[in-house]
Amino acid sequence: MPRRRYISVAVAHDPYAALRVRNYRWFIVSLLTMTISSQIQAVVVAWQIYDITHDPLSLGLMGLAEALPFIGVALYAGHVADKLNRHYVSLGALAVLLGCSIALLVFNLIPGFLPRHGAVPFYAVIFASGVARSFLQPARNALGAQIVDRSLYANAVAWRSSTWQSAAVVGPALGGLIYGFASPRVAYIADAIMMCVALVTFWIIDYDAHEPSTNEESIGESLSSGLRFVFHESVLLSALTLDLFSVLLGGAEALLPVFADQILHVGPQGLGILRAAPAAGAVLASVYLAHRPPFKRSGRTLLYAVATFALCIVGFGLSRSFFLSLALLAISGMADNVSVLIRSTLLQVLTPEHLLGRVGSVNAIFVGSSNELGAFESGVAARLLGAVPSVVLGGLASLAVVVVIGGMVPRLRRLGRIDELTPVELPSNKAA
Repeated sequence: MPRRRYISVAVAHDPYAALRVRNYRWFIVSLLTMTISSQIQAVVVAWQIYDITHDPLSLGLMGLAEALPFIGVALYAGHVADKLNRHYVSLGALAVLLGCSIALLVFNLIPGFLPRHGAVPFYAVIFASGVARSFLQPARNALGAQIVDRSLYANAVAWRSSTWQSAAVVGPALGGLIYGFASPRVAYIADAIMMCVALVTFWIIDYDAHEPSTNEESIGESLSSGLRFVFHESVLLSALTLDLFSVLLGGAEALLPVFADQILHVGPQGLGILRAAPAAGAVLASVYLAHRPPFKRSGRTLLYAVATFALCIVGFGLSRSFFLSLALLAISGMADNVSVLIRSTLLQVLTPEHLLGRVGSVNAIFVGSSNELGAFESGVAARLLGAVPSVVLGGLASLAVVVVIGGMVPRLRRLGRIDELTPVELPSNKAA
């Protein structure tokens, strides 16, 4: 039997392919303005709470106040994202977040309100925003995967990441500058305006909702589907676990007000710049990643990226120079963005469309746990050990996590190009 000959044709990589899709452009604008809003809010709220309490544990409680509702309703939020119109779910969550921004502005407009009530009103708003974000993330991310062609997933994730990181540069710096040179009231006005723009631009998206699944599974079975899928797919599980423990143990963001005030002595303006530094590095990395083809050795790249992130956190904890601290945070942002790109693309490529919301909610639990619970862990560790030892030891622990997962999951080490993967079928309940 004669051999068939195949001719390989090189196809030029279009770095702007996802941005040529109209709906995705509106999606990006909404993400940009919503993230700027939330980052302004995070800087100003953190500084106000620390100014009221002068206790690093109060900063950790911010993470706990958001993590508890976020994680508590995440699985149900994923179920909702797969069963209801993802566009409407996202709009409802954005409306709640707009209400939270307005509430923070009102707190600062009422004379004597904050001296009487202290940090408690802030925690209440953070709790409500945690619930809203829990519904927003799986619905919005699943919708984002539906409005672009499957072949554009990696490119779309790269631009989504660069947009988020760009906003995470502008937002903290803007929040710190407005707080330092104007007032928290003006900062919260900017916060509310940006969130309003995010709501309107997301509403403009022309979304053709797919018919909901007709299978008659119970709510319990539906909620467990996302978990079963993730625990069935070892590569995705290991990538999520790597993110969970590395950021949970090695995150320093929650303690930046302490470093800005007591160690680097740069005030709220410096805090905004410190908060923006990781995102500035991530923007550079994400723009570069959008202009290059997918990684040929994605697994090794992921492990190296997380290891670099951990080493930067150790260096930041030891640094006493503002500019060295900025550089280390920027490099950590570059490394983190590489891991985010690989993990997010894996999730979209491996997950069947009808499970995107539920698997996205499991991803949100991992990411939310690492960020918000990591903030709580940092606050507790700083109270017990001091800010510097807690950051340094956390970075070393993150490095240990990379070594353990890299050794335990050889499939992850051997992972090649993500764009060559196909969706994985969910095993039946009986098989599980």
